[in-house]
Amino acid sequence: MGPAFRPGRPATPPYGTMRSLALHDRPREKLERLGPSGLGDNELLAIVLGHGFRDTSAIDVSNRVLASVQGVHGLTRQSLGDLCRLKGLGAAKAAQVLAAVELGRRTLVRPPDNRERLGSPREVASFLLPSYGARPVEQFGIVLLDTKHRVLKTALLSTGTLDASLVHPREVFRAAAGGGAAAIVLFHNHPSGDPTPSGDDVALTARLVEAGLVMGIEVVDHVILADAKYCSFKEMGRL
Repeated sequence: MGPAFRPGRPATPPYGTMRSLALHDRPREKLERLGPSGLGDNELLAIVLGHGFRDTSAIDVSNRVLASVQGVHGLTRQSLGDLCRLKGLGAAKAAQVLAAVELGRRTLVRPPDNRERLGSPREVASFLLPSYGARPVEQFGIVLLDTKHRVLKTALLSTGTLDASLVHPREVFRAAAGGGAAAIVLFHNHPSGDPTPSGDDVALTARLVEAGLVMGIEVVDHVILADAKYCSFKEMGRL
């Protein structure tokens, strides 16, 4: 004979956990059974979050977050403040999400001792997109190259507002000369997701190319990054 019913005791499992899901459908158990590739974006995010709140499960929170940022790729463009404003994500959970996104991003970045040669705009974009392709604010930097166009280092020089970044030739070529570069690639991202150059981008490129001629440091290309897309001044015939 089972235990007597106690008034006030919940008759169903508590909300905000995975207990209401069948065991084989719970994200952690499903990951053990199928591996991470067998989980949906919402299930992976639910594992990162750990649990939900009150009457909302971690899966429900994940669905809400992904809908708010327009899918998993939208997470890469969120700041801590952006995520904290979403219902169900406090500062701690928002930090967990950002940390998971950054870890994933870093797994795609090549080891620093890999002196890769960047021989084409596509190779430049492939090198830069994992680190800088999707950011919530505009960032400007340069890739320093040796005489054979092998990567010496990447230097981030400016972090601007959502739609603008201030860059001065003096800062660009101080970093290039200080790093022993024979040539450089300019790059920046467009948080809008559209890599099409603006009028300011065109003017800045012309200004930096001219300064490079004076300094004896070639500006090989200017690549604009946006999520998984890019736009190259060299490919467009503007360099």
